[in-house]
Amino acid sequence: MTTTPEPTADVIAERISRFLEERTKTSFAVDTDVFASGGVNSLFAMELVVFLEEAFDVEIAGSDLRLDNMRTVTAMTALVQRLRAEDAAESGDAGDGAARG
Repeated sequence: MTTTPEPTADVIAERISRFLEERTKTSFAVDTDVFASGGVNSLFAMELVVFLEEAFDVEIAGSDLRLDNMRTVTAMTALVQRLRAEDAAESGDAGDGAARG
């Protein structure tokens, strides 16, 4: 397995912003609620989930599947950073090779 450097918050936010702009043809400020602004609808939330999972190698499940986590670029960036940190911590704790799912 190759180890990739952790992207900074700025890099994550830029990739999310670029994705939103490509898909919606609208540029959003990082703190703009993309749903309340009418830029996207709730169906687009699943597209955001898939994008975040694939682009940043995270799994968004359970209580993280909340619209609040997808409302702003800032919220999505924080979610990605938290999930990547949790994944890194779990990988580090697995020392014996005992995987937990």
